[in-house]
Amino acid sequence: MQEMPGSPTPSSAELATYLEQRGELSKPWMLQLLRLTKLKEAKDSMEPDAYMASLQEAHAYLMRLGEFWKGREQEVFSGRYQPETLIEPLPGSPEDR
Repeated sequence: MQEMPGSPTPSSAELATYLEQRGELSKPWMLQLLRLTKLKEAKDSMEPDAYMASLQEAHAYLMRLGEFWKGREQEVFSGRYQPETLIEPLPGSPEDR
């Protein structure tokens, strides 16, 4: 994925915090994005064979997700993510009723 000027890729910690705040850690494709971000960060400290094995495993998992993008083509393929206007509270949080 190519970075857009003025829009740096968030670190895995920033991404995890963002996904947790939005309650999106239960979405498999979001977890996969986090997994790939962490793998990208660890690439330089990994042996090439271990990195490739991890990347192949991540790819296989992504393929098992199936057509998760159906009905979300705009978001997934154009990068035009439109978050929901209502952010649901995390289950068990003080805001959860």
